[in-house]
Amino acid sequence: MEDARRERSGTGAPSRAAGLVAAGILLSRVAGFVRQYVFAHFFGNGAAADAFNAALKIPNLLQNLFGEGVLSASFIPVYAALLGRADEEEATRVADVVGTLLAIVTAVLVVLGVLATPLLIDGIAPGFSGEKREATIRLVRILFPGVGLLVLSSWCLGILNSHRRFFLSYAAPVVWSATMVVAMLMFGDGAASYRLAEIVAMAATLGAFLQLAVQLPTVLILLGRLRVSLDLASTHVRQVFRSFGPVVVARGVVQISAYVDQVLASLLPTGAVAGLAYAQLIYTLPVSLFGMSVSASELPEMARVAGSADEVARQLRGRLSAGLRRIAFFVVPSATALLALGDVIAALLYQSGQFTHADALYVWGILAGSSVGLLASTMGRLYASTFYALRDTRTPLACAATRVALTTALGWLCAIVLPPRLGIEARWGVVGLTASAGVAGWIELALLRARLRHRIESTPLAAAFVARLWTAAGAGALVAWGVKLALGPAHPLLVGPLVLLPYGATYIGAAIVLGVPEARSTIAAALHPLRRALSPS
Repeated sequence: MEDARRERSGTGAPSRAAGLVAAGILLSRVAGFVRQYVFAHFFGNGAAADAFNAALKIPNLLQNLFGEGVLSASFIPVYAALLGRADEEEATRVADVVGTLLAIVTAVLVVLGVLATPLLIDGIAPGFSGEKREATIRLVRILFPGVGLLVLSSWCLGILNSHRRFFLSYAAPVVWSATMVVAMLMFGDGAASYRLAEIVAMAATLGAFLQLAVQLPTVLILLGRLRVSLDLASTHVRQVFRSFGPVVVARGVVQISAYVDQVLASLLPTGAVAGLAYAQLIYTLPVSLFGMSVSASELPEMARVAGSADEVARQLRGRLSAGLRRIAFFVVPSATALLALGDVIAALLYQSGQFTHADALYVWGILAGSSVGLLASTMGRLYASTFYALRDTRTPLACAATRVALTTALGWLCAIVLPPRLGIEARWGVVGLTASAGVAGWIELALLRARLRHRIESTPLAAAFVARLWTAAGAGALVAWGVKLALGPAHPLLVGPLVLLPYGATYIGAAIVLGVPEARSTIAAALHPLRRALSPS
């Protein structure tokens, strides 16, 4: 009974929270890569693939505006703080009101989105015409209701994270991917490409319902009950919605960047939209696996910090510094791998059927561009979480707006203007999109860091520590390239593991030699389950 009470109230020391988030994200991303592998097999990099990926972007705007990022910034800090004070009744009241209003707003926007789909297509994919445009309209209308369900799934994630139930919330998307994989395997050989895309879209909507359904039982146990409520009298509810507005605007600003990327990619030759989608699934993995795992697990803990202003600042500095080191330890080798070994990664994950080696090389170029800002984007998540824990949602908004303005200007220059003037084939302009976004990401990080320094006197990562990480990653890349050249033109499923495993092992070994403590702790954490299994009971 005492353990149950502690779970419900959210008290007690967090145990391996970041690891649980990472494990859930990794499981869902593995399922996502399986989904994309099957998708690439049946659709390749052709027109139907462009249509499906563009269609998915439009309703995803709704999910990104009202989903996890917004709730993490506005709802979790208030809800987790109430749990930390053991005020479960008020916490449940806040959860009820937020869930009710979110359901109402989402339902209205889904209906409007379905009705306005042709206008949305003209806005987000102006380069589409004819059969591709008509197919995209049909796909958007099928996908919109499912994305509405995914928004409600994000509300479940907010409840679960605040109660330190991290694994379920981040592993739940596995069922979404699995539903689409089953649909493609069942109908992929007999259906025409556009018809198959519609079947996959229907499966995505069904998968969204299942993703919500697997989380609801645990949420109901944690809340004790679930009821519809529009009681806006609570000061805590009003606090959530005071933060909600600026965060929605901030997310909207960020979505402008995604919108610009989509528009510019649609103006490039066939394959640019799909190629960008294939690459995004890869280069967002480190951001989610390492940036999100740390920031998501730290946000409820930061929100619970109490004491004088100096005590709060000291505790936040400690958590921020430790979190940044963990992020950098994993993201630096990830960025290096995308730059040096992107062709191996893309071929391993996608090369099959309609997806050729030339397509893998194309995706590698996009990945190389994304490596520019990977570390900045990932660390920026933790800086933003620190501001959210301080109940400051306006600073991340201002910094995000600056980044988006830069991304828009640099993206147009690097994707549309410069390639023809430099004699570069037009389809490679999509590399300019990811590279220019990376430059803007570093500027955003610098702004976040400078403004947080005024609040808690935070300090950036030590240059010597980061230099050791890049040196270790460079050593790993040299070893991996040697293995790659020795293997020659072998099958991607053989080349991938034989190149990437030595890369990772060399990085860890070099980091240990260079005195990076995170390398030893990572090995210890990996070996801990084995030691427990072998130790006498």
